[in-house]
Amino acid sequence: MKKIGLLFGMEQTFPPALVAEINGRDAGVSCEFVKIGGIRQDQLFEYDVILDRISQDVPFYRSMLKIAAMQGVRVVNNPFWWTADDKFFNYALANKVGIPVPKTVLLPTKNHPKDTTAESFRNLLYPLNWKEIFDYVGFPAYMKPHDGGGWKHVYKIESIDEFFEKYSETADIVMTLQEGIDFTEYYRCYCIGKKHVHIMPYEPRNPHHLRYKAGFAPTKEMTKMLTDLCIKICNMLSYDFNTIEFAVRDGIPYAIDYLNPAPDCEKTSVQEENFEWILNTAATFLIDLAKKGRETPKEYSWSSFIK
Repeated sequence: MKKIGLLFGMEQTFPPALVAEINGRDAGVSCEFVKIGGIRQDQLFEYDVILDRISQDVPFYRSMLKIAAMQGVRVVNNPFWWTADDKFFNYALANKVGIPVPKTVLLPTKNHPKDTTAESFRNLLYPLNWKEIFDYVGFPAYMKPHDGGGWKHVYKIESIDEFFEKYSETADIVMTLQEGIDFTEYYRCYCIGKKHVHIMPYEPRNPHHLRYKAGFAPTKEMTKMLTDLCIKICNMLSYDFNTIEFAVRDGIPYAIDYLNPAPDCEKTSVQEENFEWILNTAATFLIDLAKKGRETPKEYSWSSFIK
């Protein structure tokens, strides 16, 4: 019997529900919580597939998953790629292949990173040409980490003075400054297996528990546009389990956030209908993946999208 392992942290509803869903289907595939200790360099793993929900916060798990993948375990998401990925690269790549994204600039850290001095930055032009940056991005803008998540260290910036005030608080975090999209609609989309898409109207300006209570819905044309963009982005970046967020301005969906190696799936957060979709779709995808058997990761796919 093929076996799926679930690696997770503080989640309460999604992991046990997914294990029960997979085991209840009688599909010749079992699922359980991963149990692991110290890892040998030649470690063999009993799982055909591991769904990773926590290694973004636990470096030990991240390294373990790379060894598992080397041994042929299908790890979702690919730990080699998402560890190397960052949001600024994603914006630049999407821009290069014609996916609408906000204008974005990568900024050097405000303070010197640990174990560096001014001599470590001999190649950095300083002061930066701030006027050129502000003219390109405009205001209002958002300043946020180039590889962060969970809305941590995200600032809405209305003016130059406010930018420098908030920038001084970022210490040694690498930040981006991004054009603010004055949107009329906003969508958060699950994409599973690079082909299954679930579009959720989302209002990020509401309190967290009301963000899925949006007063709009996608048209047929917008649904197709969002679906096509989600599939293209996830195939481009080789993400099998992802969420993609779009801000719609003048009928154009701008991709805002699409590096989510462990997107929120908690029932209390995403609401019942969305939870049921992700539960059923994830179970089907993981069962199908397990039945394919083991396979070591192949080269990254994003380069094939650049003409």
